[in-house]
Order: sequence, then C-alpha cells, then structure tokens
Amino acid sequence: MHEENLPYRHGIHEAMGVLSGQWVTAVLASLTARPMTYSKLLEHINHSEERHGWVTHERPLRQKVLTDTLHRMQRDGLVVKISRPSRFGSTWYQLTPMGRSLLRSLLPLAKWAEDHRGDLSQARAAYLAAQQAAVKSDK
Repeated sequence: MHEENLPYRHGIHEAMGVLSGQWVTAVLASLTARPMTYSKLLEHINHSEERHGWVTHERPLRQKVLTDTLHRMQRDGLVVKISRPSRFGSTWYQLTPMGRSLLRSLLPLAKWAEDHRGDLSQARAAYLAAQQAAVKSDK
C-alpha cells in the first residue's frame, strides 16, 4: 500500500505518534517565533507553564526530558539543531518548515478543545458520578 493511500485513521495515528510526549506541543509553540538556545528554550517553556498555573503539566520540564523530546523531534524532522556561536550559547534549535506546518495544523484542534471545554467537563463529571453511583449500589 502506498503512503498516500493510507486510510484516514492511519494518518491520524501517525500524526499522534509524532505528537507523542507531554512536551512536544510546548516545544513547537516556544520555537514558533524564533530559534532558541537549549537553556532559553527550557526557561521559556517552564516560565510559560508557571505563568498559566501548571494547567497542562504537573511539574517543570527537566533537562533530560527536554533532551529526549528534542531528539525525537529532530528524528521526525520537526526541529533542527544549529551551531551558531554567540554570547547566549552555541547550540540553537529552530522549527523546520514541517514543524511549522504541524503547528499550524494543530490550531483547529486547539479551537475544537476550546469550543468544547465545558461539554468535556460536563461529560466527564457525569461519567464519574455514574461510576461512583454504580460502586455504591454494588456495596
């Protein structure tokens, strides 16, 4: 089967594989404006998370996790590592055109989540209440 003929669900599965890992979207968003050094990227992501009240993550991004995330993103062609000596550091990271394309394609998904945030919360609360009621009735 040719890649261009993959069924829709296989394409979604492949895209989700590229997005796997808690910090991929944070790296994509952080590098959207400009290339950054490793330390600036780490600082930027943690500062952004802290500013928003750690809504999407429970704790700060650690160096090892950022390194692993960047390696996966380089492997997938989303990020490139550039050696550019400067007073800020010599190793910089920037999005590739494919990384920028992926980030743009996530905007409708983010909009969907925003539009349905209340519905999701209600559905989850109703499900949890039903599960708790079922447990109580079994006792």
